[in-house]
Amino acid sequence: MKSILVPVGSSKNAQSHLQYAVDFAQAFGAKLYVVQIYNVYTKSGTMIKVDHILERESMEFLENHVSKVNTKNVEVVIKTFKGKLIDTLELVCKSLDIDLILLEPRTNSIKDEVYLGKTSGKIIKQTNIPALIVPEGYKYRPIIYILMALKSATIKKEGVLKPLQDIKAQYKSIVNLLLVKTPFYNEGDFDVNEELSNMITKTTKSENATTFQGVLEHYKDNDPDLLCVVRRKRGFFAKLWEKNSILKKDFHSSTLPVLVLSGIK
Repeated sequence: MKSILVPVGSSKNAQSHLQYAVDFAQAFGAKLYVVQIYNVYTKSGTMIKVDHILERESMEFLENHVSKVNTKNVEVVIKTFKGKLIDTLELVCKSLDIDLILLEPRTNSIKDEVYLGKTSGKIIKQTNIPALIVPEGYKYRPIIYILMALKSATIKKEGVLKPLQDIKAQYKSIVNLLLVKTPFYNEGDFDVNEELSNMITKTTKSENATTFQGVLEHYKDNDPDLLCVVRRKRGFFAKLWEKNSILKKDFHSSTLPVLVLSGIK
């Protein structure tokens, strides 16, 4: 893992989140990109150009933001970009060869009942970039125990497991696999290929209506430092995917980092 990106919003948790990102990047010897994406909405007939003003203010904000954390020996690069959030973020991640996005659950939401705010939820829902959701105020610590939850272990895309492999290698983590049989189960869904099998210490099988419910049933028994799930059209966050915001009452693990891998099919 060489390049990590942190989108910065205006949440009260932004400073502690950036410190976690620095500590995480230091463990991997990775470069950390701290970015802010802004958009310009102009009214008809407006002559004034505000792009350069917004860009300057955004850079000043990021410089001040970074100055408040201990960057240790991590190379931190700050950048601002103009454009629509999702399209711009995907272009940025591609051009900078980003391995992982570190997200805070709520970049600017002020609702305490929200687990994922609209911005973070949109990034998780509408992009296919590997992301690590770090709970608010979460202090960095090594990731020793990982629970990976899947309803299908079929892997067709190359490199999709790399973020998990990198984390496991760095921390010598123990990865336990939870295979959840849902009403959408197909023959062969629980066939684990060699690449994934080599990472797994223990496999548990469960039967639940959704992968999400399987995790709620089993994650406390595993007491993991990290939950790993994958993006699917009707996957882990299936019932939560309908809206970009995700409520804490619908996702009880708001104190556990969640690694979201890109779709594996």
